[in-house]
Parts: sequence; structure tokens; C-alpha cells
Amino acid sequence: MNGVRLEALAPPDGATAAAALDVATAYLPSALLNHSLRVHLWAAARGTTEGVPFDPELLYVAALFHDIGLVPAFDSHTVAFEEAGGHVARVFAAGAGWPAERRERLYGVIVRHMRPRVDVSVDPEGHLLARAAATDVVGSEADAYPSRFRDEVLDRHPRLDFAGVFLACFRDQAARKPASSAAGAVRSGLPGRMAVNPLDAST
Repeated sequence: MNGVRLEALAPPDGATAAAALDVATAYLPSALLNHSLRVHLWAAARGTTEGVPFDPELLYVAALFHDIGLVPAFDSHTVAFEEAGGHVARVFAAGAGWPAERRERLYGVIVRHMRPRVDVSVDPEGHLLARAAATDVVGSEADAYPSRFRDEVLDRHPRLDFAGVFLACFRDQAARKPASSAAGAVRSGLPGRMAVNPLDAST
């Protein structure tokens, strides 16, 4: 991954990507918005350098919406946050004119990002999103990225109080939805893994 350059990973052009950023900016607190933008960069960098064929617009929109089910406006008391976020993204994509099959792909990418493994041959965007989210949340595979690139990403989209905001959201989800993936993550030691995230140590 030594040749990865931040300037080569610009958001995709077009009205849909711009609108997705507008919606994410309107609803996500700054710490979660920056997290989503970092996740896009980690995912795009990995996909580009590992030769994973991915749809740039699909990956970008999925990254921006993957945690939107955590915010009060879109929180659900009946389904896990990733499912709620997938539904929001699917509605957004319908308004953007995406065909039904692509809307369903977007929903699936977001839902699967909480799974421990996503088959790259079946869902390349979901595979990249899941790994990138793990990188940003707990530092998984962070050392695979060159230190210069990591510093540039963190400088462009600072972590702010991400750890506190994110963990509070997950604990709230866990308390209200004990069978959810967020609850499982908290029970399996998420707070401890977040506490030793090297991306926080370097900021």
C-alpha cells in the first residue's frame, strides 16, 4: 500500500455523491461525519491498492450512511442500527434515481458492515466497508497503511471526540436492543479495543 496517495482518492463526481454528503452533514455529529469520511478513504485506499474492483459512488454513499442509524432522527427501536441506516440509504438512493437492484446493493453493503467477515467476491464494497470501519473504530489493520497516509487522513478529517461519541451510541443501542450487533460488540470488549486504537494514540 506504499503508493497510495490521498489526492487520488477524491470523492466521486456527480449530484448523488454531493447530495449524500449534504444529508450526512445535516444529520451526523461532526465526530461521526469525520469517521464516515475516514472510512471512505481507508476503504478506497485498500480497494485501489489491493486491486479490488469496486463501484466508487456506491462505496462513498455507503460510507456516508453506514452509521446514520445511530442518530436520533433515524434511530429505530425495532431493528439494529445498520439495518435502519440501510433503509435510510435505500430511500435516499430511490430519490437519486438509482434502479431497484442498485438500491438493494447499497442496503446490503451497509447491513453487512457489522459482520466480522464479508466475502470480497460476493460483495466487494461491503468487504471494503467492513474492514475500513474496523480500522477506524478499533485500529484493525491500521499498520497496513503508510504512516504518511494515516497522518494525512487524520489531518483532513480529525478524530475529535469520536471514541466517546461512538461508544455512547453503541452502549445506548445495546441497552435498548440487547440482541443487536451493537450489543454483541459491547459485550465482546469493544470499549477495551477502542481504548488501545493506535489511530487515537497518534492524534
